[in-house]
Amino acid sequence: MSSNVLMTDLYDPALLGILQHVGDIQNFLQVYFGFLYRKTDFYRLLTSPTDKMGFPPGIAEKMVLKTFKAFERVALQDHERSVREAEERLRRQQQEEERRAAPPAVGEEEVVVEVESTAEESELEQEKPVQAEPQSHSQSEQPPNPAASASSDHDTSGTQGGAVSSQPLKAEAANPEQDQELFQANPDSYNGAVRENYTWSQDYTDLEIRVPVPKDVVKGRQVLVDIQSVSLRVAVLEGGSERVLMDGRLTHRINTENSLWSLVPAECVLLSLSKVGECWWQAVLEGEQAIDVNKINRERSVATVDEEEHAVLDRLTFDYQRKLQGKPQSHELKVHEMLQKGWDAEGSPFKGQQFDPAMFDIPPGAVQF
Repeated sequence: MSSNVLMTDLYDPALLGILQHVGDIQNFLQVYFGFLYRKTDFYRLLTSPTDKMGFPPGIAEKMVLKTFKAFERVALQDHERSVREAEERLRRQQQEEERRAAPPAVGEEEVVVEVESTAEESELEQEKPVQAEPQSHSQSEQPPNPAASASSDHDTSGTQGGAVSSQPLKAEAANPEQDQELFQANPDSYNGAVRENYTWSQDYTDLEIRVPVPKDVVKGRQVLVDIQSVSLRVAVLEGGSERVLMDGRLTHRINTENSLWSLVPAECVLLSLSKVGECWWQAVLEGEQAIDVNKINRERSVATVDEEEHAVLDRLTFDYQRKLQGKPQSHELKVHEMLQKGWDAEGSPFKGQQFDPAMFDIPPGAVQF
């Protein structure tokens, strides 16, 4: 039988009409095999060489089983393909999440390289005693006076921006792993961080930022908030002037239509920002110290999984637990439900007897979900 005939839908209207009329699969099969019995030689046996109609013993049954097995294989392939596709979507999403969450190079790495190169230069210069002696002197005098060094770096910030921007990050990140543990223990900085002017937390799709305000800020008109897809600005009105509390470019784009803010009187401006791309942020504003996303809880909430994947995961989890317990899995339960309806149907030879699911061996591909 060719595959196009095997899967033809030419007779669906007629067959659907019969199925809807009789009400269930068991009665439909009785109608079908009753037709074969009444109108064909399907059940007639060839008992002698002179018989011209019918089939040899067992052949009709083999024809039914062969057709059943053919569609069973198709159903099993469809089931396996749907599971593979769901797993592949989850794998791609996880890879995309890891790719986006991969930490970029930060200023601290540049400082280390800069210090190493300076050390190498000082060693090379020490090989030239006449030229290197004054410079080596100045370098040996710098470490005992860190305040002077910091002041000097601050004064030359215009020409040595990279080195200066990394200095406060280095001071903040004396023990970043321990800092992140403290951040994780605080609901306001969970999966985020505590910064000088604000705290922030995140899940896979959203950020929440809390910007503290003075005690006398109790009304929304005392606050100016500008949320753009690539930038954020928060300020308060003091007299006739503005005092900026937070201002800068965002490290990732946000969806402004789904983002909002509110004022907790005398406490903070609370911002809820919706991410455009589903990924874990390392920082809110560009130029700020990045967190280590490997130290946060990167498990996705079930709410972030789409409905189709959610259904597949629920069913696989359910089937796994049932299998461990030695109980029927979802495909078996569904078939048992259909079989029991036919079992108790009018005209069934099993009507009145107790339904026994153990009589049936149901493969996973018997039911399409």
